[in-house]
Amino acid sequence: MSNPMYLSLVFHNHQSVGNFDFVYERSYHAAYLPMIELLERYPGIQVGLHFSGSLLEWLAEHYPELLERVRGLVERGQVEILTGGYYEPILAALPDADKIGQIQKLTETVRRWFGTEPLGLWLAERVWEPHLAKPLAEAGARYVIVDDAPFEEVGFDKDKDLFGYYVTEEQGHKLAVFPTLSHLRYSIPWRSVEENIAWLREQSRGDLRRLQPKLAFMGEDGEKFGVWPGTYEHCWQRGYMEALFAAIDANRDWLQTITPGAFMERFPALGRAYLPAASYREMGEWALPPAQEYALRNIVQDLRRERNDQLLRFVRGGIWRNFMVKYEEINRMHKRALHISRSVHAMPDGPDKDLALDLLWAAQSNDAYWHGVFGGIYLFHFRVANYANLIAAEMLAEGENPPLSVQKMDVNLDNQQELVLRGPQTLMIFDLSYGGALKEWDHRPAKYNLLNLMTRRDEGYHQDLVTAAAEGRLVVVGEHVDYDTLPADCIRVKEPGIEQYLIADWYTRGSFIDHFLREDATLQGFYRSAYPEQGDCVILPYQAEWEVGDEEANLHLWRDGHVWIGQSHLPVLVSKRFRIPRDENKIEALYTIRNQSTQPFDIRFGVELALAYDGGADTEHCVFELDGRRMSLLDVTEHPAVSDFSATSMLRSLRTDVVLSRPATLWRFPLETVTLSEAGFERGYQGTIFLPWWPLHLEAGEEWQVGMVLQARLLG
Repeated sequence: MSNPMYLSLVFHNHQSVGNFDFVYERSYHAAYLPMIELLERYPGIQVGLHFSGSLLEWLAEHYPELLERVRGLVERGQVEILTGGYYEPILAALPDADKIGQIQKLTETVRRWFGTEPLGLWLAERVWEPHLAKPLAEAGARYVIVDDAPFEEVGFDKDKDLFGYYVTEEQGHKLAVFPTLSHLRYSIPWRSVEENIAWLREQSRGDLRRLQPKLAFMGEDGEKFGVWPGTYEHCWQRGYMEALFAAIDANRDWLQTITPGAFMERFPALGRAYLPAASYREMGEWALPPAQEYALRNIVQDLRRERNDQLLRFVRGGIWRNFMVKYEEINRMHKRALHISRSVHAMPDGPDKDLALDLLWAAQSNDAYWHGVFGGIYLFHFRVANYANLIAAEMLAEGENPPLSVQKMDVNLDNQQELVLRGPQTLMIFDLSYGGALKEWDHRPAKYNLLNLMTRRDEGYHQDLVTAAAEGRLVVVGEHVDYDTLPADCIRVKEPGIEQYLIADWYTRGSFIDHFLREDATLQGFYRSAYPEQGDCVILPYQAEWEVGDEEANLHLWRDGHVWIGQSHLPVLVSKRFRIPRDENKIEALYTIRNQSTQPFDIRFGVELALAYDGGADTEHCVFELDGRRMSLLDVTEHPAVSDFSATSMLRSLRTDVVLSRPATLWRFPLETVTLSEAGFERGYQGTIFLPWWPLHLEAGEEWQVGMVLQARLLG
């Protein structure tokens, strides 16, 4: 006979800050509403629910009746509501004041909407670090949900030890930790209802000497039940979830549902647990460098095929913080948020500080701070939303009409110096240690970072695409294909020939990156980041000096570098002077190239400029303009004898004009990345690169100059 057993199900519902309204709408109809309707039909089944603050705000505006229905479920004791970071941040990466502030904000919202005091906390992406126990407990959480992987890593047996909860602590601050069982997460809703009930019954036949009943716990994304590809048909149209709840209800003589808070009130912890920094296993794989990610994935697959659980339990990848190593764009955004957090918390109490805090917290939304199967940092609109909130928060912290200033500081916390210019219209960050390049250019009135680019990189999953293309195993989604006859190892892609866009840049993209090109360099070579670079200015340090007045700032960046001419390594000075007026989003640049060798040379010199307009793949939203013609930002094109051009975002009502003092050959091309999504491999627009270049002949000691003006302005 089976022993009595408890089952605890927690469904986590979240939509990203900046996500499209149609995604919210689809998720409501495909997942959130069906789940609440199901719970109403089965009043004997108790569950936990978590809603992020950004989703609650949308529901309150569009479907407040759903929140009222949830409140009714709470009042009859069927549903327990969990708290968490309001905007679903990676709590481990935040200052403690922001951790606690975000949790308290969501807790207060839960009290207001549902009339209950949350006991438990949903941890975004289940990213756990040992220090979290203290601030989470200080914020009022009594328990948190973590993955079962870190339990296994420190020696717990998933088949015996994880049917309950444990207690951890940090500096004496106690916190209960519930392991969510990977078996249940992988089997519901993928395995049949009968298989899942049979597994639960088998687990209930545990050690009769056990002093308390077992708890099988599953915490999982609510979107998995209706939003993920094919799950709406499976879960709701074909009735999987209805059948699951009916089966649970039918077996209530030995299987009882319970909320985690109620279980914790009735039964003691199984013991103590001190867990390492971890998340779910896939997150650890994604956080690794590409080659190691690919290797680890193959190791894990081999061990699973061999059913070698004893070894698999000790195999792990990286930790979430590795994403700030893997992607400079994530690190840059994260460190900007840290600096702005200090400024916001230093504000005097009042409405402006409250608003600035909320904007800062919205900018900490986790979705743009990592990358896995679901896009993350590669999703342009997530980055746009985070930067818009960061810029708005910083502007409030600085107050109205701040003075023009220039400061040399380590913004990225990499032990290198950046030059930061601030004014009422703009913020610019020049990376002195890396080519003196402009890496951030904020148009403050538009709350928009014009250099919100993504550099093209190798990813661990790219090798799967390359191999499948070579073996003819690619299937284009949407084509008339009999999927039932396809081999299991086919790879889905959203367009034919997508493997041609697998390009990895050898340096981080930005503006005012200085190139010396050999005479045989071509547009296609430069586009594909496979061309002969003859100088040493792209990634090496520049020196800087500056003057700041009331109406303008003048920056001077220079490098005593070298160019390779045949076998000769010749010294050359690259000097770039910038004038930035206080009340315009404008950069006036003057370049001077001086041959500091004793012999003449011929070479091409180019200045890389960049723009990051979201929606740049669609001419309804963004266009490139030259000689009265409007063209796509997606073109890979060479234009001769260009003196001026512009790019316009109708989506953001922003136009950027570029004027050159000398006509140049202009190369332009899009930065497009190839990422893996649930539906297959797809191409994504991440910005556009412009390279005006000039052929130079410089005698020994001779100088050459060119000026350029970049101006960004709001339309209308």
